[in-house]
Amino acid sequence: MNLINLKNYMKILILGYGKMGKTIERIALNRNHTVPYKIDLNNQDTLQAVTKEDVDVAIEFSSPESACQNIRTCLEKGIPVVSGTTGWLDRKNEIEQLAKETGGGFFYASNYSVGVNLFFHLNKILAKIMNSFPEYTPTMEEIHHTEKKDAPSGTAITLAEGILDNLNRKKSWVNADTSNSDELAIISKRIADVPGTHIIDYSGKIDSIEIKHTAHSREGFAEGAVVAAEWLQGKSGVFGMDDMLKITV
Repeated sequence: MNLINLKNYMKILILGYGKMGKTIERIALNRNHTVPYKIDLNNQDTLQAVTKEDVDVAIEFSSPESACQNIRTCLEKGIPVVSGTTGWLDRKNEIEQLAKETGGGFFYASNYSVGVNLFFHLNKILAKIMNSFPEYTPTMEEIHHTEKKDAPSGTAITLAEGILDNLNRKKSWVNADTSNSDELAIISKRIADVPGTHIIDYSGKIDSIEIKHTAHSREGFAEGAVVAAEWLQGKSGVFGMDDMLKITV
């Protein structure tokens, strides 16, 4: 993915230096950016000393417990933020309001893969079609690596919201099997070394319809986050992948 003019090299602050943070660092360096700060639980106090003169953007893939405060601190310092951490979204409206109040830039996606974002739209289209066929019951399965801390995944929640918005017979989702016809079941599995798989299945008595996205590595997620940081340069407001990719379906 090479959507951005790479003459504008950036100084990137990485918040969360696990496997994803390390992959983001490698891709950022390959795209000729620098990474002067990498902050995780071992040096969290360092964030207080970072200023907007030190870095151009923060890429935040920390933890559900740390994400909101990390993002808040950066926005209050005038540092734009690209975030991909899931499991904290009950406070997302608060962060979006802060970005607007401070004139900052905030970019959030539950998944930065281009393929996944195309899959989000395919999911909505299929749900809209299946709204007229009540004999089919939708369920979802999501599979991730054993180190993933939240369940269901943020990607699964986004997919569930796409179904609920377009399928009248489902009113809410649950992270379990269910016999309640109003509920969409999301089954979460954690298996070693699985970057991410999401399956939407519509089952009827005589057949089933299934769509599936399988990630082969973390590369697509990490590269998408770096490209989003490049795209965010000079912008203020609240953004997501649809804004960057210009998906209008």
